[in-house]
Amino acid sequence: MRRLIRAADRAGALAGLRWGLRGRAWAPFLLAAALVSVAASPQGSYREPFRPQYHFTPEKNWINDPNGMVFYEGEYHLFYQYNPAGDKWGHMSWGHAVSPDMVHWTHLPLALPEADNVMIFSGSAVVDWKNSSGFGKDGKPPLVAVYTGFRTTDRVQFQCIAFSNDRGRTWTKYSGNPVIDINSRDFRDPKVQWHDATRRWIMTVSLSAEHKVRFYGSDNLKAWTLLSEFGPAGATGGVWECPDLFELPVSGTNDKRWVLAVNMNPGSVAGGSGGQYFVGRFDGTRFVADRDSPGPSASESALWFDYGPDYYAAVSWSDVPASDRRRLWLGWMSNWEYAGNVPTSNVCRGDTLWTKPTIARMWSGVVPQQPPTNRAPASTMRRE
Repeated sequence: MRRLIRAADRAGALAGLRWGLRGRAWAPFLLAAALVSVAASPQGSYREPFRPQYHFTPEKNWINDPNGMVFYEGEYHLFYQYNPAGDKWGHMSWGHAVSPDMVHWTHLPLALPEADNVMIFSGSAVVDWKNSSGFGKDGKPPLVAVYTGFRTTDRVQFQCIAFSNDRGRTWTKYSGNPVIDINSRDFRDPKVQWHDATRRWIMTVSLSAEHKVRFYGSDNLKAWTLLSEFGPAGATGGVWECPDLFELPVSGTNDKRWVLAVNMNPGSVAGGSGGQYFVGRFDGTRFVADRDSPGPSASESALWFDYGPDYYAAVSWSDVPASDRRRLWLGWMSNWEYAGNVPTSNVCRGDTLWTKPTIARMWSGVVPQQPPTNRAPASTMRRE
């Protein structure tokens, strides 16, 4: 069933959030981009008490981490951690919605369901433009999802893939799964991207309990080789989850830096779950943080990409056209300290507004900020 999410009145709709943080040479600026509102159906759904009106929510039941966000053939795909059986965490699967502009969303059937005692934990999706996986059909590239399988019988976590040949409407799990299995109970949330310089796929994935991020490389998305590890560093008061790695231009310069985002629960700056980041360089094998990024066990000097309690598991879209010139990401609008206790009779929580992270160099420190903006996503508005 189609649900429309309309742009709300943009004149003064977003209040700017500003704060200062001294003593760091780099930081993402998170710019809120559009405030959206759900159009209620004639039957009255999306008007229930406590239903978020400015954020993406499923039609019903539990939602947490955004997953598999990818742009393909004019559509932004948003997958998400979803319980098809109720409004509490469990039976984790991938829900699915698509949008031409991240303002108007269409709900689609369950993409990757729990099966054979394996839940579908968080992950990412990419367009395999050169069909390196061999999953393509009729000359068209496949969409490939890379996710963590969680075996409920022994709680082991491993990395798996699935593919689609019909623009994400149906999915086939790879018969050779898992593609990485190190027999660990804390090995999850793969974020995959194509790295041009080394001509291979890179996976960024958490060794959660060890406060580490691992980097793997692959030529075909099926066979993976361990490249390096990063961590422990920064905040280590909770498990590390949902990492992301992306390159950004430095505002006002010809320089670029890589940002490694690491979500953590508990122990974040606002209590419970939240996210930190490191800025540095990535050569296709190893991530090296800049000297002014937090070092080992430097929790007090961790750099946080949001200072509120309801922004977790933030990850970015893959395959946004280069002409768009933006990195877009989205988080879960909740916190594990109370996510299961939200008063609800139909849907439990939703995802945040999408934002555009950027970085800038400041000679006297950094000032992260989220100024108001009236810009709609993608091609619906002027390019910057």
